[in-house]
Amino acid sequence: MVVPFPAGGGIDTVARVIAPRLAESLGQPVIIDNRVGASGTVGTEAVAKAAPDGYTLLATFASHAQNASLYPKLGYDTVKDFAPITLIATVPNILVINPSLPVKTVKELVALAKKHPGEILYASIGNGTPAHLSAELFNSMAGIRMTHVPYKGAAASIVALISGETQLTFTTVLVAMPHIKSGRLRALGVASLKRSTVLPDVPTIDEAGVRGYESNAWYGLLAPARTPQPILDQLQRETVKTLQNNDVRDNLKGQGAEPVGNTPREFAAIIADEIEKWRKVVLATGARAD
Repeated sequence: MVVPFPAGGGIDTVARVIAPRLAESLGQPVIIDNRVGASGTVGTEAVAKAAPDGYTLLATFASHAQNASLYPKLGYDTVKDFAPITLIATVPNILVINPSLPVKTVKELVALAKKHPGEILYASIGNGTPAHLSAELFNSMAGIRMTHVPYKGAAASIVALISGETQLTFTTVLVAMPHIKSGRLRALGVASLKRSTVLPDVPTIDEAGVRGYESNAWYGLLAPARTPQPILDQLQRETVKTLQNNDVRDNLKGQGAEPVGNTPREFAAIIADEIEKWRKVVLATGARAD
């Protein structure tokens, strides 16, 4: 199971939750292979070119759809080179800050950013990644300008934020939760249109003042295109069974993720919608991957 991002990020965490149970269901070992680089495109391309035999899978997230617009010359086709298996889970993104930043609400952040354009530094897990696009969408909708500082992976970006190298980031509830609970980070707003069940006291960014703002994360499982249908059916069936396991569900929900386990057709429709949504964001903000 190729995870195209470093260990410690949201998709890596989710993959490691489901892998042991999936191995039991399949009767095969499931090995997590972190193949990192270029906002996930290195590992993704490796799966696109892998043998379509069911033994190499891609555990990916929202960046898979975003990269279709960010990279004009990908080494694969985001849609044609993959066979969707199932959506594993969804989880809201969240805006978190270093507590040293003198704001306690989204409105106060926007006011501070307007007073000091370009001086607030936001971390991301790399150019063109969901954290980058989420922040640029926030910049655009709030009418502010913050400065982007890319890092190599979620763990590095969070370390930088906690240490004070940067002042804020957009990440998933799953990644941020331990640091919010410890007090090392302060949550300002959830990026979904509904409040998080695990952080019910944190307002949505929409209700906190930036109307219409929404940026959610999703995690899914893909196989190389041309993988035989019976193999895809088995992988989908066993993954859904894994997601119905009480321990797996409790683990994911406890970290702010909502297990899904839908059909390949439903997952394909979500990917298509996400590609179009983020294509518009990329065009509107001028965000680029390099």
